[in-house]
Amino acid sequence: QVLLVESGGGLVQAGDSLTLSCAASGLMVSRYGMGWFRQAPGKEREFVAAITWSTSSTYYTDSVKGRFTISKGNAKNTVALQMNSLKPEDTAVYYCAAQYGAASAMRRRTVDYWGKGTLVTVSS
Repeated sequence: QVLLVESGGGLVQAGDSLTLSCAASGLMVSRYGMGWFRQAPGKEREFVAAITWSTSSTYYTDSVKGRFTISKGNAKNTVALQMNSLKPEDTAVYYCAAQYGAASAMRRRTVDYWGKGTLVTVSS
């Protein structure tokens, strides 16, 4: 059974930093792209960032480039999302995602596995 478990969400102020973590089990992460999506109230789930495990190549949506960093976590089979200079518009539920193959191909409709999400709230 594949499990993706997110942690690290919370309430922060604009300009603060927060690090999300996703622990993956039940899959060979070396064969997957691992990523993060987010969904704000009333909006569709959107891609945020992804990493191809085998090459460590990373991809970001334009709105987070220079502020967010995705990386392999310190613990085995974990992926981290370091979020700096947070803005109120970053408020959303953040979902960990896994898709077989390269992370460059990661799209909402092609993700193989989803976590249950962790809420990030950024106050102004």
